[in-house]
Amino acid sequence: MWTLLHLKYTKHLIAKPGESGGRQKSSGASGNDVVIELPLGTVVRDDHNGKVVAEITRNGEEVVLLSGGRGGLGNVHFKSSTRQTPRYAQPGEPGGERVFVFELKVLADVGLVGFPNAGKSTLLSVVSAAKPVIADYPFTTLVPNLGMVSYRDSRSFVMADIPGIIEGAHRGKGLGHRFLRHIERNAILLFIVPADADDIRAQYNVLVNELREYNPELLDKQRLIAVSKCDILGSDGLEELKTSVGTKIAQVPVVFISSHANTGIVKLKDILWEMISSERADG
Repeated sequence: MWTLLHLKYTKHLIAKPGESGGRQKSSGASGNDVVIELPLGTVVRDDHNGKVVAEITRNGEEVVLLSGGRGGLGNVHFKSSTRQTPRYAQPGEPGGERVFVFELKVLADVGLVGFPNAGKSTLLSVVSAAKPVIADYPFTTLVPNLGMVSYRDSRSFVMADIPGIIEGAHRGKGLGHRFLRHIERNAILLFIVPADADDIRAQYNVLVNELREYNPELLDKQRLIAVSKCDILGSDGLEELKTSVGTKIAQVPVVFISSHANTGIVKLKDILWEMISSERADG
């Protein structure tokens, strides 16, 4: 299960209540639980105060969001040696009612960070079997796409193509928080900056600043910069770009790629796998 789509049109979930006791000291049937299956990465908030009441991060994890009312006790329960025919009983309690908000934050090894049309979806389609929508206009990607990236010796890792960021996203501009909340659950941040950008360093700095303004802890994650669409420069133009940009920007490694020409992709996956391996070892 990867999405919350199965809950889109289910606004109310009501557990079946227990039944009253019967004759001959019979207990009433117990109520039935309502179990909600959720994808990993789901955050559950109390709609009243916005507090997080649960985070589903492990397969098979179970959390009780709301308990049913305590069952009643018939008059036989209160029978004793001195009280053979008690005339009172304890009624059951009504169940509770609360409103919760379910929010999915994508869990992935690598999250793609970049402006719209930076080449994120194209990269994901090349390195995995994912088929994201690709077009030459802003916000082609409206929801996160996950792809399983195959690596050497049957190893693999998960890459997430997330809706493009714009300057001011931390204040809700563009897709705003719909984009940024998914970054929190990615182990590695792969910044995608197109080779035809006016200033690659400046564009990277804008992206970093948006993450910092949204949540400074995001900058504690490992980062890698991929300069995409390098095929449009030609061999001479690419060499000039490599010379001007260098191998690092603000101490973050830079790799030059072209998804269309399939150049630099193997090197990119090698670097990512090394970063992922170190992350898993530390975890």
